[in-house]
Amino acid sequence: MTSSAIEVSGLRKAFGDKVVLDGIDLDVPAGTVFSLLGPNGAGKTTTVNVLTTLMKADGGTVRVAGHDVATQTKAVRAAIGVTGQFAAVDELLTGQENLQLMADLKRLGSGEGRRVVTELLERFDLVESAQKSVSTYSGGMRRKLDLAMTLVGRPPRIIFLDEPTTGLDPRSRRTMWEIVRELVVADGVTILLTTQYLDEADQLADRIAVLHQGRLVAEGTPNDLKRQVPGSHVRLRFTDVAELDAAARILTDATRDDEAMVLRVPSDGGTRSLRALLDRLDEYSLSAEELSVHTPDLDDVFLALTGQPTEVVAK
Repeated sequence: MTSSAIEVSGLRKAFGDKVVLDGIDLDVPAGTVFSLLGPNGAGKTTTVNVLTTLMKADGGTVRVAGHDVATQTKAVRAAIGVTGQFAAVDELLTGQENLQLMADLKRLGSGEGRRVVTELLERFDLVESAQKSVSTYSGGMRRKLDLAMTLVGRPPRIIFLDEPTTGLDPRSRRTMWEIVRELVVADGVTILLTTQYLDEADQLADRIAVLHQGRLVAEGTPNDLKRQVPGSHVRLRFTDVAELDAAARILTDATRDDEAMVLRVPSDGGTRSLRALLDRLDEYSLSAEELSVHTPDLDDVFLALTGQPTEVVAK
């Protein structure tokens, strides 16, 4: 059984009269990617700040890497790495000097420090730019360097990534995705990710929690969340009008598109319902030229759960 890297029960936080977190429960298994989604002001960053000991909760219990964040702050900080939305790198130094600075702060020996810096430069594809000032780096290079700096010394068991690809071009975003996957697969790291990109959560997260107005409104795998939203259907395309007519008569809940010769049949997208649909067609000796299963994407999920379009999802 997979142990829990992060356990949150009844987390509450208010700023004056404004309740930001209203009883949040989370359980993040070790060695997984967990994503927090929510509109602006939902409480994502406040949650991360509490989990990383940067802010004290008003109520509830939080354990990170088995340690209580309120009473075992040093142990929590020793087990985690944090990469904020804006890269925390020194622009006056080179990429190599930034990494060496972290090695010195972690009190690594000179030989070990040089080895670690060299390995990280290679791992994050920063060798060619190692001697260049960070002020000349692109946004993607800065994000890679920032993440590399969290890995200097003893690798953290849990990494918090707060919108790690905001402002990056598509190629740089995909590079960061590959790095995140590698951290989980190769190093067994647990990652808690906040993001404003739903496709990012869909690509990376094992589980997603949706926050809205300080409450957890949904949690599950990306596919679990998609199944909660009406709109899943099986698309059947016919080449013969007679077969289209016959199928429409027996599938009375289907929506018909005469121009495309298509029937859209409501379905949960599961194998059992799909098998029942095919058996129904076979019973009447009918067959479709094409069959495809369509499910709502995370944009549909987010809109249905929060009533807000994805464009407002932010830190």
